[in-house]
Amino acid sequence: MLALALFACDKDSGAEADTAPVYGDDLEMQAEDFTCITDMEKVGRYYVRNLLGQQEAAVAVASSADGGVFPPGTVVQLISFEAMVKRAEGWNPETNDWEFFYLGISGEGTTIDARGGAEVVNSLGGSCYDCHALAEPQWDFICGVDHGCAPLGLDDATVEALQEADPRCD
Repeated sequence: MLALALFACDKDSGAEADTAPVYGDDLEMQAEDFTCITDMEKVGRYYVRNLLGQQEAAVAVASSADGGVFPPGTVVQLISFEAMVKRAEGWNPETNDWEFFYLGISGEGTTIDARGGAEVVNSLGGSCYDCHALAEPQWDFICGVDHGCAPLGLDDATVEALQEADPRCD
């Protein structure tokens, strides 16, 4: 879902550096950090939340017609049993600092069944990274319907039904 490259000029070059906003710390997600998907803020088809106090910035990027870079601590979910979490710059340049999660969900809560970078496999047996790496750079690895990724094959009604069926929301 998202891949916006950030470049900085060498300090000795005399050129101005292109800089992105600095958002602060990183976080290490725990199973209990993943709760009812519909308790997050819905932006388009997916839900977004920032656990490091940058909710407004995360929503601004998610809502932007031009894309942007999500702040660390942002959790993005289209469906309840998969998630992406933006980590601090440098965490994993290959994934644009996104950590992918495959979750076990039930009325009792959440388990983390898989987490990491390109090695994380989704419920269909594919790599999360393989799809999200196709997103055009301005979308920071987020696979919207027009962001360059392969179609998901789920219409809006099916996605919404999956979101509303999250057993943690009862």
